[in-house]
Amino acid sequence: MLDQPSKVIEYNSDQEVSIESLISSEDKFKFIRAEIDNRICELTYKVKQPCKIELFDIAKDSESQLIYKSTLMYVIAMACHNLFPNMKMLFSNDSSRSVYVRPKNHSQILTLDKFYKITEEVNRLISLDLPIVKRLVTKQEAAEIYRKLNMKDKIDTLKYRKENMVHTYTCEGYSNYLYSYMCPSTGYLKKYNFIPRLYGFMVQFPRTEEKGEIPTYAPEPMYEKTLSDMRKWSSQIGIDTIAKINRFIKDYSALDLIQLSETFHTNQLAELGKKIADSENDIRLICIAGPSSSGKTTFANRLRLELLSHGIFPIRISADDYYKEKKDMTPLADGSYDLETIDAIDTQLFNHQMLQLIEGGEVVLPRFDFHSGKRVPGRKLKLLSHQPIIVEGIHALSETLTSSIAQHNKFKIFIAPQAQINIDDTAPISLTDLRLLRRIVRDSKFRNSPAEETIDMWPSVRRGEFTWIYKTQEQADYVFNSFLPYELCVMHDYAMPLLSKIPPESTAYISARRLLQFLKYFISIDEEGIPCNSLMREFIGGSCFKDI
Repeated sequence: MLDQPSKVIEYNSDQEVSIESLISSEDKFKFIRAEIDNRICELTYKVKQPCKIELFDIAKDSESQLIYKSTLMYVIAMACHNLFPNMKMLFSNDSSRSVYVRPKNHSQILTLDKFYKITEEVNRLISLDLPIVKRLVTKQEAAEIYRKLNMKDKIDTLKYRKENMVHTYTCEGYSNYLYSYMCPSTGYLKKYNFIPRLYGFMVQFPRTEEKGEIPTYAPEPMYEKTLSDMRKWSSQIGIDTIAKINRFIKDYSALDLIQLSETFHTNQLAELGKKIADSENDIRLICIAGPSSSGKTTFANRLRLELLSHGIFPIRISADDYYKEKKDMTPLADGSYDLETIDAIDTQLFNHQMLQLIEGGEVVLPRFDFHSGKRVPGRKLKLLSHQPIIVEGIHALSETLTSSIAQHNKFKIFIAPQAQINIDDTAPISLTDLRLLRRIVRDSKFRNSPAEETIDMWPSVRRGEFTWIYKTQEQADYVFNSFLPYELCVMHDYAMPLLSKIPPESTAYISARRLLQFLKYFISIDEEGIPCNSLMREFIGGSCFKDI
């Protein structure tokens, strides 16, 4: 569910005026988007009859953040084109919630001198408050526009657009489309930060979870390496954009893409298994954590099998079975319970039982019955000598959860889909949207939950992730990238019907349209070639692991 508007305007005239013209001068540049009857409207939209106009800003609204980000990327791409038209730039997801910009051609170097020139040009374009004009053109007209600007990546993507009409945004002769709504002019971009990096630079922008401020930059070497490795691998194979993935399927086959992707996971598991087996430490607890819909359960099953091949015989435990009953929890002000906080876990019982097991004792594990909301007795367990425990849960990397176990007896794994796929050169696909699609499909198939319910609860899930999960990633001994390059082609047929059913009056409608915006460009493939032990089966069904 989107946040509440920051301001509401009651328009009571039949005169045709833009929404922007109705905003007071002291609020100019504050609001990023509007809504009328649950439909997103750009501030350039002209109202023609009485209506209620809701205005949103970045401090309270994540959709406004996306629009601001897209407009900033547009201006950066424009500045680069103005200064260095023959240097094609690539925009990628990066650490500290930023975007990494670098020359697409590795033989081209973005020197510090060029970086400072780009910064100056961006500042100049923003200071002029130039209008960004939206146009509706045919695909053929758009292709001609992009051909003149040498944007081959845009033309390649257009081939997979079914509709004949497409929007472009033009500013001082420069045209581009970032698959997003835009701010009315360059002057709206009041906050941004550029950080020079080897080969390129990082772009920071205001975030809703930071109340409209730019996050403090914090180096994340583990996360950065995972993204960098994926960026290099995707580029090397030639599957780093939607058009290239579609072309790979046509030039080779869907089965080749599936097997290539599954090999990517198998190779990581082999590397991880060897790292654990070769460790000089006496590893007794293997902790697996990651954000929602990362594939933790399937991964834990496959890791267990990988370790068996090394002569290691782990057992699996879910931290979810240690949830407290509601009678032992403190309700929130509205009477609900925060199940994302570590305080919802009986950490004292968990630590006590893990220590008992590692010391050779026998325990009766709990099993949490989510239907009744109560903990019931589970299986009786006693470990073999030096037998490790695989524990999976969103708080598994937290020291609070495993405080009784010495550091050298723990091996921590962070899992998340770290995709490096773009719609085209200037539009990387959101890693968060990828996980949301996974969860929409899984919740519909296994929990009988409609897509709009999953979308509405997603902001709460995200708040929990920022509070409890992401900060533990850098403590990990290994980061497992659970992304499968073919998965969005499979999700095409699973997710699109679910998203298309969401009616315009639904609170989830706006998010559903955004997801459909990029998903529709993928060629759909069926699931026939997906192995039963694939992480993908956790979301679409057909897994050989009985607890999925």
